Amino acid sequence: MARSRPIIFDCDGVLVDSEPLAARAYERVYDKHGMPGVNTGIIAQCIGMKQSDIIAKIGDLTGHQFPATADGDIWAETKVLFSQELKPTLGITAFLATLVGDRCVASSSSVERINHSLAVTGLARFFGDAIYSSSMVKNGKPAPDIFLFAADKMDSNPADCIVIEDSPFGIQGAVAAGMTAIGYTGGGHTYAEHSARLTAAGADFVCADWHDVSRQLSRLGVPA
Repeated sequence: MARSRPIIFDCDGVLVDSEPLAARAYERVYDKHGMPGVNTGIIAQCIGMKQSDIIAKIGDLTGHQFPATADGDIWAETKVLFSQELKPTLGITAFLATLVGDRCVASSSSVERINHSLAVTGLARFFGDAIYSSSMVKNGKPAPDIFLFAADKMDSNPADCIVIEDSPFGIQGAVAAGMTAIGYTGGGHTYAEHSARLTAAGADFVCADWHDVSRQLSRLGVPA
């Protein structure tokens, strides 16, 4: 008999199709500060990280040292783009409308960004206050901290939790937390090697759309 198991959703690239917009925001802000060359190829190597880690990674890849006093510029530019253009990933609204059982969001983004993303896409009603950010824990993905924190908040055994992630860093964190990991490649930022990289990171399954996610959850004995 199908049973409910807690589902932990990443936000960016899983619930909302935000990664192309976020990459555009980073490129614009770095250009504004006289640091060109921060393109989608650079940002693609940072997907799944929290902002401070992204800035550090961009520094490693490009040599650009982004001024700490301008950190707020990144969210300001991102928020404008999200308010104008952000959409939910294709099929997620219908998927969440029929999903049974506990669920939460565990994202590397700030609480403000997560809440804004869910609000403008109409997905906030599916999660209530079950919103968890890497800002709430010591280490960001690929560390397991945010996933273990989310499981604790839901009063759940980590081994019972199922994580849906689009980034190798997120998959690695879910695996390190001892959770079932489903890779998702249905976002606008997907690429030819995406599925293979999620599998290499430890994903138990990789799904290209929410119908496939439903099928895999059913195989795990979860009603979806």
